[in-house]
Amino acid sequence: MSGHSKWKTNKGKKMVADAKKGAGYTKLIKEITVAAREGGGNIDTNAKLRTAMAHAKEFNMPSDNVKMAIKRGTGELPGVVYETVVYEAYGPGGVAILIEALTDNKNRSTAELRNIMSKKNGNMAGAGSVSWMFTKKGYLLVERSVAKEDELMSIVLDAGAEDFKADEKNFEITTALQDFEKVKQAVADKGIVMTTAEITMVPSSTVKVGVSDAKTLLSLIEGLEEHDDVQQVYANFDIPDEIMEQVASE
Repeated sequence: MSGHSKWKTNKGKKMVADAKKGAGYTKLIKEITVAAREGGGNIDTNAKLRTAMAHAKEFNMPSDNVKMAIKRGTGELPGVVYETVVYEAYGPGGVAILIEALTDNKNRSTAELRNIMSKKNGNMAGAGSVSWMFTKKGYLLVERSVAKEDELMSIVLDAGAEDFKADEKNFEITTALQDFEKVKQAVADKGIVMTTAEITMVPSSTVKVGVSDAKTLLSLIEGLEEHDDVQQVYANFDIPDEIMEQVASE
């Protein structure tokens, strides 16, 4: 299993902590607003909004904030108009990076992200340079301590999962987009807690990163994720567990 899975786990824990402090609400509000603008305010017919609201619930966002974000998206309340922008880049070790952002000022966001890149040994790339390496998939991460491998594998494959991988600490499951909710529900119905359950971009291949580049690469990704306009950062790195743990402890 790639180091990216471990990074997702750690990132998820950090996002929960940030959201509890209120720092993560801005990104969630943007996500809900754009989802409502693109697909309407009904979660029964708008899967993107349903996912965004699930994120808000996970991070304990007040319901009034959610309702106002939806109304801004549907036009019932005035608000800022956000534009979806996708940036492509390369990081240390030749790692491909895909950045999804929501912004009300594309020129400002581009300049600020380019500045982060230049400070942390990354480079912006042209459109299409790295996006071809990624495919949108459903992604679930389950800690080994909460499920038996054979049982979980049977559950997810019977529900339509495409792939199941395991290491010493985690189980990693990927699905086609149309099967994500079904697989997720099948796991939840068995009372198995998922560390991560989301729609993500899965790379077709990975790049092994050694200790010399790992710290700089993870610092770059964290710097990008902390930018207010950045919603998601995807990368195709593969960092061995021992290096990941070493970097995380420093």
